[in-house]
Amino acid sequence: MPVFYLVFLLIISQRLLELRVAKRNREWMESRGGVEIGADHYPLMVLLHTVFFVSLWAEAALRGYPLSNRWPLIVFVLITVQIIRYWAIISLGPYWNTRIIFVPGGEVVKQGPYRFLRHPNYTVVILEIALIPLLFQAYVTCILFSLSNALMLRHRIRIEETGLAQHTDYADTMGSRFRFIPKSPEK
Repeated sequence: MPVFYLVFLLIISQRLLELRVAKRNREWMESRGGVEIGADHYPLMVLLHTVFFVSLWAEAALRGYPLSNRWPLIVFVLITVQIIRYWAIISLGPYWNTRIIFVPGGEVVKQGPYRFLRHPNYTVVILEIALIPLLFQAYVTCILFSLSNALMLRHRIRIEETGLAQHTDYADTMGSRFRFIPKSPEK
């Protein structure tokens, strides 16, 4: 049980810190004329992620906080995924946000993990929503929220890519990259 609480508090702390960074970046973007699109789905996305953690806690508690026998592999992959998350955040700099905001004159980021795929941060979220519950054998949470997240991302990515195509050279820059699976950059 202490391992669960440690991991749970670490992830929640990480999310709260990211929300602070997103708020700061949002203010920076808005001060430069940034415009948010797709705001109507944002509360649902926040709700999905909040209920994910509640479900994870409840299912793990009901099962007695079991740690997977494959925990070393899962933890290794989770750490790798976190490295990719922060690589993506650092690569986007002040343009990273949990909301979809476009700044006039902003350019598509082509560095960091964006050299290899269009949506590294969403890839990270997909993996986390599967791996964190698997770490504690919370299989119902894993399946239910992986499916719910897939529906949310389908909607969100459609909005984001439409906005990117309207406000940037996204289609020319990122058109040959896969959304979630790395691909070698073209020379």
